[in-house]
Amino acid sequence: MAASKAIQSPAETPAKSHHSIRSQSPFENNVDWYLKAKAEHCENVEPKQRPYATHTHPEHVDVLSPEHREYLMQRHGTLELDPIPSIGDADPYNWSTWKKTMNLALVAIHACLSTFTAAAIIPAFELIAEDLGRSLQDISYLVSLQIAVLGVAPLFWKPLSNRYGRRPVFLLSLICSSVGNIGCAKSPSYESMSVCRAIVAFFISPAAAIGSVVVTETFFKKERARYMGIWTLMVTLGVPLSPFIFGFVANHAGYRWIYWVLAIFNGIQFVLYIFFGPETRYIRNGVPRYASDSKQEYLTFGRIDPQPFSMWEFIQPLFLFRKICIAVPAAAYAMVFLFGSVLIAVELPHLFAQKFHFNAQQLGLQFLGIIIGSIIGEQLGGILSDTWMSRRARKIGGRPNPEFRLWLSYSGYLLAICGLVVFLVRTEQAPNLQWNVTPVIGIAIAGAGNQIVTTVLITYAVDCHPEESASIGVFVTFVRQIWGFIGPFWFPAMFENVGVAASAGVVTALIVGVSILPTMLVQWRGPPFRKRNNEDVAAPPKTNVSEA
Repeated sequence: MAASKAIQSPAETPAKSHHSIRSQSPFENNVDWYLKAKAEHCENVEPKQRPYATHTHPEHVDVLSPEHREYLMQRHGTLELDPIPSIGDADPYNWSTWKKTMNLALVAIHACLSTFTAAAIIPAFELIAEDLGRSLQDISYLVSLQIAVLGVAPLFWKPLSNRYGRRPVFLLSLICSSVGNIGCAKSPSYESMSVCRAIVAFFISPAAAIGSVVVTETFFKKERARYMGIWTLMVTLGVPLSPFIFGFVANHAGYRWIYWVLAIFNGIQFVLYIFFGPETRYIRNGVPRYASDSKQEYLTFGRIDPQPFSMWEFIQPLFLFRKICIAVPAAAYAMVFLFGSVLIAVELPHLFAQKFHFNAQQLGLQFLGIIIGSIIGEQLGGILSDTWMSRRARKIGGRPNPEFRLWLSYSGYLLAICGLVVFLVRTEQAPNLQWNVTPVIGIAIAGAGNQIVTTVLITYAVDCHPEESASIGVFVTFVRQIWGFIGPFWFPAMFENVGVAASAGVVTALIVGVSILPTMLVQWRGPPFRKRNNEDVAAPPKTNVSEA
């Protein structure tokens, strides 16, 4: 295959035996290997194409060299791995469990800080309004502003992290976020605080969007839901955990200390990343390596992927709406997150402050319910999800379709609806100045349902299109954050015109119409959808090898 010849699509490429592959030139072998490696981890789906392989499909274990087989047996004790790691300790799949888990913990906490930072000032709305001389509605826009930026900014960070790696992006994210939070703490006006909040949101956003690809690059498919759940749980917990903590801070030290604490958090995690956050972006074929394993993991700040930038990459994740098995889970999850997390976080301070006259600390304590509920929900959405799929695999003697995982999502939908109905109805029924715990119980139930839906749907989307794991994280974040940004503008009008308790009917109808029914459709028609969308690749037309 000449360097100038266009890469053929899989349908056009003639079949070759394993022996003929080994007789090819090194570069040509890399291309063919990658065309095989890009075979999706779903049934009835053809492989995609890119010139640099990041995954190796388990069905091609028979073409591995004896040295490669021996290395995998010594490292993992089995060849039944999905995907197949390369030879070398720098490959994240070959890291020790401790190293993988420590890195994931840092990424998950970093992801938590994105929503954590946005929600930090929620219990201090009245204090900020009084200090800056603005209305409560104006102060609430400081949260809405960050929600919007968190949705759009990952479109910039994803291509950058693909070329230069995840580690440099995360380090830059934290140091610049720390500076931005210091700016918020020193802001003398509403306008300057708004600008600094936007800067912080832009720089803190990467881990909340590309965390999904870190999980995919580090953990094998059989354990993916469990560890994907840790990342999604931390993203979810950021919303309630922040008001719970900073209610105390605002009440006892003043609201500006919220920003100082956030800046300190960013600085501490920056230091931890330097020592415990290795690079997970690892291209297995097509890229020469001369550095030692430790240098590749910790001291590489140059170009990792040699492919040139293109403007298409910065908008490509938005075109994933054409892939039904990604678009439907994203929309379904965003709707549940809108009500099970954003509505509660944004409207609870207004509802409870008016009805019970709570201060910042008392308001923060109400978020304990969603924290407990989310942690409980993750046990069902993460660990149980992997067990559910493993039992199915043993029963049928092979890998089940990803749609089998969706059965668990319905329990999440029902819990979210039940919890939201309890929260809204019991809040309206509660007499003025007579608080009771039932609305908080509803919050906990909704939190559990939201977390089940989060883990199950995002893992399903990544299972269907593992080659798009980075773009999936960006796309899901975009949809979730834009819906979360719009919600606070119409929630007050809904409560005023429909009533707090009656709004439960609106919430239920939207979750059924946007989440439950489309999920049932995808579960029924998922394999044909994936097969049809396979040729509708969100990428430019054929690429010449010389351009790669």
